[in-house]
Amino acid sequence: MNSVKSHINSSLGYFLLAALLGVLLRAFVVAPMPIQMNYRFIVHTHSHIALLGWVYSALTSLLYYVFLRKQELNGKYKRIFWFTQFCLIGMLFTFPFQGYALFSIIFSTLFLIASYWFTGFFLKHVPKSVKDTNAYRCIAVSLWFMVGSSVGPWALGPIMTLLGPESIWYRLAIYFYLHFQYNGWMILALIGLFIHILEAHGFKMSSKTFKIFFWNAALGIILSVFLSALWTGPNLLLYLLGGAGAILQLIALVVLVRFCYENRSGLTSVLTKMQYGMLILVAVLLCAKMMLQLLSTFPYFANLAATILDFTVGYLHWTFLGVISLGLFFVLEYFRMIKLTRVSYAIYLMGFVFTEVLIFYKGMAAWLRWPLVDGYLKYLAIGSVLIPIAIILILWQSNTKVKRIDN
Repeated sequence: MNSVKSHINSSLGYFLLAALLGVLLRAFVVAPMPIQMNYRFIVHTHSHIALLGWVYSALTSLLYYVFLRKQELNGKYKRIFWFTQFCLIGMLFTFPFQGYALFSIIFSTLFLIASYWFTGFFLKHVPKSVKDTNAYRCIAVSLWFMVGSSVGPWALGPIMTLLGPESIWYRLAIYFYLHFQYNGWMILALIGLFIHILEAHGFKMSSKTFKIFFWNAALGIILSVFLSALWTGPNLLLYLLGGAGAILQLIALVVLVRFCYENRSGLTSVLTKMQYGMLILVAVLLCAKMMLQLLSTFPYFANLAATILDFTVGYLHWTFLGVISLGLFFVLEYFRMIKLTRVSYAIYLMGFVFTEVLIFYKGMAAWLRWPLVDGYLKYLAIGSVLIPIAIILILWQSNTKVKRIDN
């Protein structure tokens, strides 16, 4: 427990670094920087540390704790963990100074190998009894989606060599990676962990209900990858496939939400009031995300999302800071890996809501020709500060001893 909790603390440390880099990026256009920095290089560092340092580290630590901690595998897991940390530290000290170049690419490549190593380790050592659960089925597929997402980074080298970074295939490779990371690996793994919590308390979907949920979710994730290509103005078939994927994902979410609603009295008895409220909020944010996906299947809105960067940034932050990070907070709180108080939770939500409103407002202003509020960039930078403040509070409060729930 103590070693895994320290790993969770390190993942929160990466989240704090990513949040501080986000503040720095927004301060770039508000005040002169005391040292010379490349904006794009900092963007690369921010995204990699947030995606891999925070979410990947927290998820893999949770998967080990929930499913493997009783298997006498601590030594093997620690070797994977420390190799992963080596890769992350390498990226942290190379991306800010060179962007995508030799050494940052080496560490990124090693990280992909670390993710393969963890996937093989997890799938090999999960007990047979666990493999019969619905939770494991979701998590196993999420790990395969993570492995599959690496096709994008592997393709970048040949694309840059043969076609150049201005090629549409360069952006498509990145979007392919992000899609299967966000939707396939991170969100589906979180859903798998949530289903494990449900099953641990006797709330199990019938075989028929789970099959409807699972196949709609899996096929929806695969087909909705075509939504990432709609900005190229492709054949009508890709719009239809992407739209089908978005609809299938919505159906899967409806099935899951309906099951939870039918068992709401039981859920309120095993979750704290704050945890239950977080669960509802994550469900609402995920539903809104999927509705935006569906909206993007229409050519007009697909083009709008591609041409107005603020809509894309707002959507990605909605997914990452909203759905995924709040989902992680929920699971970590449940397993007593972090101590989330009303104050830290409220500050985080204020930072998230305030910055999202401003980002989408700027996008709407560009679309509908609205005037920007005076001092907009300054307000956005100030609002961004709330996120690292909340993370610092969570880290500080999580150092107190709390009783663990053993499942």
